[in-house]
Amino acid sequence: MAHDVATKDWSPSSWQEKEALQQPTYTDEVELEEALDHVSSLPPLVTSWEVDNLKDELARAARGERFLLQGGECAESFADCTADVITSRLKILMQMSLVLTYGLNTSVVRVGRFAGQYAKPRSSDTETRNGTTLPSYRGDIVNDAAFTEEARVPDPQRMVEACSSSALTLNLVRSLSEGGFADLHHPEYWDLDFMQHSPLAEEYHAMVDSIEDTLDFLEVVTARELDSVESVQFYTSHEALLLPYEEALSRSVPHKDGIYNLGTHLPWVGKRTNQPENAHVEYARGLENPIGLKVGPDMTPTILKRLVQTLDPDDEPGELTLITRFGSDTIGDRLPGLIEAVRDTGQSVLWICDPMHGNTEKTDDGTKTRRFDNILGELEQALDIHAAEDSHLGGVHFELTGRNVTECIGGARGIAESDLGEAYESLVDPRLNYDQSLEMAFSIVRKYRALHG
Repeated sequence: MAHDVATKDWSPSSWQEKEALQQPTYTDEVELEEALDHVSSLPPLVTSWEVDNLKDELARAARGERFLLQGGECAESFADCTADVITSRLKILMQMSLVLTYGLNTSVVRVGRFAGQYAKPRSSDTETRNGTTLPSYRGDIVNDAAFTEEARVPDPQRMVEACSSSALTLNLVRSLSEGGFADLHHPEYWDLDFMQHSPLAEEYHAMVDSIEDTLDFLEVVTARELDSVESVQFYTSHEALLLPYEEALSRSVPHKDGIYNLGTHLPWVGKRTNQPENAHVEYARGLENPIGLKVGPDMTPTILKRLVQTLDPDDEPGELTLITRFGSDTIGDRLPGLIEAVRDTGQSVLWICDPMHGNTEKTDDGTKTRRFDNILGELEQALDIHAAEDSHLGGVHFELTGRNVTECIGGARGIAESDLGEAYESLVDPRLNYDQSLEMAFSIVRKYRALHG
């Protein structure tokens, strides 16, 4: 169902009339326009049919018929647009979704934080090191992470490179997910090199063996191979932060009304840019895509009601996903009132929990980290609160990687603060590593079963 945007005085560029936060300052307007024209002329990264299909799946998740697993990098880098990095990311998402499907007895909607997560909001416009102050790193789509004056200058051509890297990532993701890599008959394809050393390896492989026995049995009794388990659908998501780039990827399509952002399936509005009167909400409100909205501890019931009615004025199933991110110490005070506020609107939304961003802290030496126990604690509280409020938590949102990094403290392998320097690779936020991600999936299943039997 298309939005009646004509009566709302909306266009893909109407955001330009509003205050736009978290935007870089480009010094060469001609070069900027040339780069945006280039992006506008490139083929779309996703199709409107895929976007509509995802919206249907999210509507089912809101009704409790699906479970959304949204995960990936805190911020992608151009250097990590490689087969090894992309494949390892898919492997852990496949393993997590298998655990969730088996444990929750429901279909999982897989949405990656990839193929476009190149822009990052920052708490300050500048960064100071050893007395030198430079513009903040805002993600590879804007500037470079190297702490030099030249590297930190916003470069419009990076938008073209971001679009190209997104296309290359999506090409491999589609090839793998549709070409046999995702075949449930061969889950060993998803094992990472260090899987054998995981504390969860035995539990995971026991579950895989059970699934394989079930598939063998079904194929015997039906006398045919189950080809429906040979491929999966991966959808993409990223924060719609750099608005000129997002506008350049916003297109009309033949035989359909409305405007789609064809640079991703699920764009979301972040915590730092979710003010109802500002540019990011203005941009998102007219799109045909399903929209994600980050909801943090500073969100009030009144503002959330306004945002829900602004972003989903027609109360369209699957249109709006609320991604809560409070912190384990805050969620108990903030979430119940917001659930009640949305219920008062009478509108249907999909609630999911992002237990990562509210639990970021710094060690004594300034290293950003997150504690596994706090992440799990927020997630378990979210499940408890939704159950107590007669609401439904329909998904999770993680920053994670398939690599064996040491960025978050805790988990089954017992990463300590002193271990963080061993393999700390993130340029922005700390991610769950392979072990911690898989453990989180098993923990969701255990908590869900404890709540629902």
